[in-house]
Amino acid sequence: MRIRVHVIPGSKQTLLEPGDPMRAHVHAKPVDGKANDELLHLISSHFGVRSSAVRIVSGRTSRDKVLDIELPKGTTPEEQ
Repeated sequence: MRIRVHVIPGSKQTLLEPGDPMRAHVHAKPVDGKANDELLHLISSHFGVRSSAVRIVSGRTSRDKVLDIELPKGTTPEEQ
């Protein structure tokens, strides 16, 4: 499954807002990939998958990203 995410680094709290694109508030600053790491952890816990099942397809250095999420076999996004 692919999703679009707009990342807001340096936020006071880490949270995910629904929408298209989703808005991800992450506490980490965009230094040394820390904000991306926190984003991947946030998305993986939201969808109930391991962190390695989420990868950035495009936008690694941008606030607007496209993520690929590998869902467990036999699961649909609506079930997540």
